[in-house]
Amino acid sequence: MSVVLDTVKTDDFVMDYCRFGCGKGTIVIIPGLSVQSVMPSARAIAQAYEILTDDYTLYVFDRRKDNPESYCIADMARDTAKAMRSLGLEKANVFGASQGGMIAMSMAIMYPDLVEKLVLASTSSCVTETGFKTVENWVSLAKTGDAHALYDAFGKAIYPKAVYDQSKNLLSQAAETVTEQDLKRFVVMAQAIRGFDITADLCKIKCPVLIIGSSDDAVLGSKAAEVIRDNLKNSAGCEYFMYEGYGHAVYDLAPDFHKRVYNFLK
Repeated sequence: MSVVLDTVKTDDFVMDYCRFGCGKGTIVIIPGLSVQSVMPSARAIAQAYEILTDDYTLYVFDRRKDNPESYCIADMARDTAKAMRSLGLEKANVFGASQGGMIAMSMAIMYPDLVEKLVLASTSSCVTETGFKTVENWVSLAKTGDAHALYDAFGKAIYPKAVYDQSKNLLSQAAETVTEQDLKRFVVMAQAIRGFDITADLCKIKCPVLIIGSSDDAVLGSKAAEVIRDNLKNSAGCEYFMYEGYGHAVYDLAPDFHKRVYNFLK
């Protein structure tokens, strides 16, 4: 499968993205918070979404480069929307996982003309101080410069124990490649989650929405998906599904996840 790595340049920022698939439909994927850019994993991402590539052309957007020191979720949504328009993407199915889901919901509220259907996984419309504690620990570790401890804590939080145990060596290897700039960027991105709350605005989302969560999400909790579902009063159609046993990273681990997304979008 051909995977194109490219950069979109606007008048005020630069953003990396990758593109794969050859279908007439369009899917924009907004990844969750990560210690490093997901772009080096573009081929693996394309393989994971292979079921969608005959019917859709998929774009995975990174966060902007050289982000400001204060950068909120609404800013990320605004930049992603601008990047889409710069590439001529005027209407797309948008999938966001974790922080990417926060960005995706914000886009659907701020720029409803850009979003045809919305898929949300392991995300939340409201992050309380209690809900921020896991992320706050990551921020503290990043500020100390301890990439190994950060990756270890990250893996423990997002994966079920069995998966974490199998992934420890890979997490350690990834930590070896982390730069000081990666850590600074991560801190800015992670702190954007603190105090995030768009629950009252969810009624502005009019497009069909698929909400997916996991009952054992140790990062944002299982109730977050229910709150989103219960506040989508004006959506053209809302589907809701909860997995069990896959943790926060259900979007990477559930074997039928991408098939479920495909069935919703078709």
